[in-house]
Amino acid sequence: MSTAAAPLPAGATLDARAGRRRGLTRLLGPDYRLGFLFVLPIVVLVLALVAYPFGYAIYLSMTRKYVGVPPVFVGLDNYVKLAGDGFFRRALVNSFVFTFTSVAVKLVLGMAMALVLTSRIRFRSFFTGVLLIPWVAPTVVSALNFYWIYDYSLGVLNYLLVRVLGVLPTGVGWLSEPNTAMASVIAVNVWRGFPFFGISFLAGMKAISSDLYEAAAVDGAGVVGRFLNVTLPGLKNIVIIVVLLSTIWTFNDFQIVYILTKGGPGGATQVLPVLTYEIAFGAQRLGEAIAVALTMLPGLAMVIVVLARYMRRGQAR
Repeated sequence: MSTAAAPLPAGATLDARAGRRRGLTRLLGPDYRLGFLFVLPIVVLVLALVAYPFGYAIYLSMTRKYVGVPPVFVGLDNYVKLAGDGFFRRALVNSFVFTFTSVAVKLVLGMAMALVLTSRIRFRSFFTGVLLIPWVAPTVVSALNFYWIYDYSLGVLNYLLVRVLGVLPTGVGWLSEPNTAMASVIAVNVWRGFPFFGISFLAGMKAISSDLYEAAAVDGAGVVGRFLNVTLPGLKNIVIIVVLLSTIWTFNDFQIVYILTKGGPGGATQVLPVLTYEIAFGAQRLGEAIAVALTMLPGLAMVIVVLARYMRRGQAR
């Protein structure tokens, strides 16, 4: 025997709706409808410029898509193919080596730059401006200059090491030899990026109260002690943010690697952005290229999550 639920009276339904409206008013304020109206254009803009292209890219990564040919859905075949592709695995390893080595060196040089510029040296403003030149110079111009510096026959680096200093008996193919190509590319990325670290740390150091340094000195802390117990804790959040931004920028760096080596020699400097470009515009396999590009997201997301949790843990303390 079944019994049907009795319908609610009309008054009860109206009271429930009024209760929900009062709850929204308490939660969001009396003008929440007007707030929705103001937020709506931003939501539409984000959906149109971010969500839709990203969703369409995910769809294309699961298709066999060539230039001028309609896409054919193949599911996860592109990702399975990448998992067994030796070129992709090597590019993935190269990307992590390139990124984390560059960021680590930039972190050390940037901290040294900030410490020097906070000391009492003459012409401090002049040196600050000079050290910012690598950061403000266009990437293409910087890469082309280093391409000439590294040149085996006419490069100034080999000229100095062989003819002027006599350190090497013969010149080195900095960009044409697998043993030196990755280090040479990393050096250019470091040269271009470390001023961003330095100027960010410099701004953070100026925000640290001098009373903390005076108290540490009274307690007997030396230069190293003040740096470890005052400067580094005061810069912790800035370090996390700068490292996060630099990791994203370096992992996605295309211009420097492509101009200097185009991923060579023999794939020694092949990173994921360059591999994506070659598959998309060289082989014109757009579906596979987008799949390669999307494989960068999990690694970057992992770095973001780890650093964000570390920052929140520090703030909770």
